[in-house]
Amino acid sequence: MNRIEIEQFLQEHKQRIEQTLPVYINTLQAPQTLKQAMSYSLEAGGKRIRPLLLLATLHAFGKEVEVGVPVACAIEMIHTYSLIHDDLPSMDNDDLRRGKPTNHKVFGEAMAILAGDGLLTYAFQVIAEMNAPTVTEEMKVKLIYELAKAAGPEGMVAGQVADMEGEGKELSLEQLEYIHRNKTGKMLQYSVLAGAILAGANEIQLEQLHAFASHLGLAFQIRDDILDIEGSEEKIGKRVGSDVENEKVTYPSLLTLDGAKEKLLYHINEAKRCLQDARVNDDVLCYICDLVATRDH
Repeated sequence: MNRIEIEQFLQEHKQRIEQTLPVYINTLQAPQTLKQAMSYSLEAGGKRIRPLLLLATLHAFGKEVEVGVPVACAIEMIHTYSLIHDDLPSMDNDDLRRGKPTNHKVFGEAMAILAGDGLLTYAFQVIAEMNAPTVTEEMKVKLIYELAKAAGPEGMVAGQVADMEGEGKELSLEQLEYIHRNKTGKMLQYSVLAGAILAGANEIQLEQLHAFASHLGLAFQIRDDILDIEGSEEKIGKRVGSDVENEKVTYPSLLTLDGAKEKLLYHINEAKRCLQDARVNDDVLCYICDLVATRDH
């Protein structure tokens, strides 16, 4: 695929995810206020990089991308729940998310917590209810198991705890990478893994794609840290400089801004090398690597 075709692929499937997410919420037999709070943050936009990684992985294996849409939506539900809870006064205390007032600013803290809880638990139901003929019961169990590991106390939640406990402290590069491999990286890794599971990848491919996603996850976070210094608040949709205000250790604070940019390039190049070793059609996934490295929001 050429650049225009890849951009069209990403745009079309981003739109598909954004059209499907409200359908899932609307079918719920749940209180209307809860559904509104869940939808508010789900529909706030964003890069949708996690669902796109899943669909791009299916494409890399030459599989029908449509089969991955339910899991892609489940991933976005869990990602959105984590953002709602991150923004709460007891955590990051943010007023803006993606250029809009944060969930608790609109619906109150209690409803924001419940909206996050609803999105987290509903995600597993969405996967369990998948009915595509090519998706076996064994696949669904593995998808649910791996998602619980990636999002839970051995994954994203572990990273959030380490991040919170690290505020105001001096951290080593190894400790910082632990935070980001878990807080950001595990869900990015899961997105690729889920696509590989649905595509029937072999063990060597799974190993290389796991390494690819690990490097991409760190690159994503390094770019985030860089944008917190030199990004535009208008484009990012939240306050710039919040890491400094919250006394968080970041890649630029440990490595300098130039050093962080060098580390970003290293992880992007390693991610692409792993893709080559996986021996899949890597055009869309490589393009996503470049988007992560150069994104401005």
